Amino acid sequence: MADRKIKIHREGYRIIIGVLILLAAINVAVRLLWPGLNALHIVLLAGSVLLFAFILYFFRMPARHVEPNPLLIYAPADGKVVVIEETMEKEYFKDTRLQISIFMSPFNMHSNKYPISGTVSYVKYHPGKKIVAWSPKSSELNERSTVVVESESGTEILIRQVAGAVARRIVTYSRKGEKVQQGGELGFIKFGSRVDIFLPEGTEVDVQMFEQVRANRTIVAKVL
Repeated sequence: MADRKIKIHREGYRIIIGVLILLAAINVAVRLLWPGLNALHIVLLAGSVLLFAFILYFFRMPARHVEPNPLLIYAPADGKVVVIEETMEKEYFKDTRLQISIFMSPFNMHSNKYPISGTVSYVKYHPGKKIVAWSPKSSELNERSTVVVESESGTEILIRQVAGAVARRIVTYSRKGEKVQQGGELGFIKFGSRVDIFLPEGTEVDVQMFEQVRANRTIVAKVL
């Protein structure tokens, strides 16, 4: 299904305005200092347009409506599946869980979504390192934010936003005790990152390693 309506995410407003002003100032300054170097002016202008276009593209937020379904778990982010394994979740559950991790390149949409509907039962931010986001260690050592959502049936799913080597800020909108809707906005990570979800053991997985997934479009698993 095509994403027909696309808007700019609010987390990008300041950066977009700042970059636009900076690029305009640089181009004007170069024209004033070296008025005869037309080739330089053209190259600089072309580079500025490309950079600004990339910034706009990075902060895009396609409108993707979801009909809530308590039996399905949707991808919380755009990107590539880099982990599907049972592992010990040490922060909240403190037992073995099924982990699915999605790596977001700078070219993916970076708005993160709720994979299920329910009530937020846990939110915690952790400062940390800047290890590359596809490394298994990044989930425990990097800057990260953990959110747990409990569905109406009592199933709890943990979503972890993990900053990567070039990510500069994790934004989490979740608040403990609030009701959230499947497909609603959980947060945003600026410039490269990954999102982990931790599911109960035995959950039926609907994706494969290295599969490209899309938030609010790809079903990654089914609720037990």
